[in-house]
Amino acid sequence: MVNVKKGVLVTSDPAFRQLLIHLDDSRQLGSKFIVRELDDTHLFIEKDIVPMLESKVEQIMENMNPETNDNK
Repeated sequence: MVNVKKGVLVTSDPAFRQLLIHLDDSRQLGSKFIVRELDDTHLFIEKDIVPMLESKVEQIMENMNPETNDNK
């Protein structure tokens, strides 16, 4: 039997890949979204989760660097 999923290939550095794996393992977006870990810099993720993932990553980056938010 063949399983087909629509997804997105994500290319990143190993540190950001670990962040994505952490978000997936902790289900911070409501469910697991990584379909397959391909290598040290590539993940295949579910297509439908991309907008939520972008928002979450942006929120994390803003929290890590709050002084840039003060300049807006």
